[in-house]
Amino acid sequence: MPGRSPFIGDTDAKHLSSTSIPEKRVCMQHIIVIGGGVVGLTSAWWLAQAGYGVTLLERAPDVGSGASYANGGQLSYRYVSPLADQGIPLKAVRWLFQADGPLRFKPETDLHQYRWLASFLAHCRADVNRRTTTKLLQLGELSRQAMAQLALAVPFDSFGWRDAGKLVVYRSRDVFEQAAGKPGAGEVWSPEQCGAREPALAAAQHLLAGGIYNAGEAVADCHAFCLELAERLRVHPRFRGIVHGEALRLRAARGRITSIDTGAGLLTADAYVLAAGIQSRTLAASAGIKLPLYPLKGYSLSAPIRLDDVAPEISVTDFERKVLYARIGDRLRVAAMVDMVGEDLRLEPKRVDGLLRLVRETMPRAADYSQVAAWAGLRPATPGSAPIIGATRYGNLWLNVGHGPLGFTFACGSASVLTDLVQGKAPPFALDGLTLRR
Repeated sequence: MPGRSPFIGDTDAKHLSSTSIPEKRVCMQHIIVIGGGVVGLTSAWWLAQAGYGVTLLERAPDVGSGASYANGGQLSYRYVSPLADQGIPLKAVRWLFQADGPLRFKPETDLHQYRWLASFLAHCRADVNRRTTTKLLQLGELSRQAMAQLALAVPFDSFGWRDAGKLVVYRSRDVFEQAAGKPGAGEVWSPEQCGAREPALAAAQHLLAGGIYNAGEAVADCHAFCLELAERLRVHPRFRGIVHGEALRLRAARGRITSIDTGAGLLTADAYVLAAGIQSRTLAASAGIKLPLYPLKGYSLSAPIRLDDVAPEISVTDFERKVLYARIGDRLRVAAMVDMVGEDLRLEPKRVDGLLRLVRETMPRAADYSQVAAWAGLRPATPGSAPIIGATRYGNLWLNVGHGPLGFTFACGSASVLTDLVQGKAPPFALDGLTLRR
């Protein structure tokens, strides 16, 4: 018997079940993870490491080709800022009237948009934001530790990981002073220090009120991470393969999920993990579960860095403009925007041009902007910015969804928590606010 699981393609996955696995493995519980992005891949890895037989279902020809493909690349374990906060509704109104503002809203006929917005507004309170931030910081620290463990199997240099530190810059004096006054905020830098310690900002330091720096934050290529982890999974002794086919519907009977209808045929397993980004909403609904998810469309630009360019060495976040800058290998990655336009993945030329103008203003010499590549992705977000991890009313269906723009940051920690729950172990910290029952 070969020492590794076969790679399962579309042509031979018509009826994958426990009986199709070699006899030696029938006694091992079989779990299908739905979704081949960074959250699904890390879930599959942690479950396989825990002793489960795992199959990954991914609708695209390649893993990591959705929201994980060209995201911001920042691993912000200690800096989390839930979108829902006191004062955000008023700011959002102003953003809507800014030509290059961070928010764009297009009303839909879909009731999901209005339900999500109503819940979001209910979360825009300082006390709710504090509770959510505390919980996300716990998940972030767990993710940092889990990523370090994973480095034994997936070397950091294989996906461009870099301990860059994080600098959050502020344009408003009042906002900067408020942030700097918070306990444990980090190193407070003047505009001159921002330009001196991160030369990529030198041309824009006159626009800044100051910055706050924290060491220990990292940047990496999320798509490269997905590809590397998929390769390690393919040779894992408990991994049963990748099925490339779209999940269409969950079938349920007597309090359990019995199978998945897919474009590759009917798939069955002992248990199922839903980690399919915004598609999770539709799949959960097919089994009568309402997930409070909405796709927040984000954009990114990637530009090559030339020898004489002054690209940032530190990971930079422009707080008011909601723009992230990260040097990933030999390219500058810039990510921004929150477009509430439904499941529309089209590149909007005005949004791309507006982001490019902001980049040229802030870091004019950081990369070759004549060779920029634009991308848009749908980030599946909950109204309160906290992911949903854990059980459902079905005894064999588990969730790992709703990470919004922080999927890469929280992926390893979420996978670790999920695996503990599947095994019946107590999680490392209380999960209030991180489960389907908020």
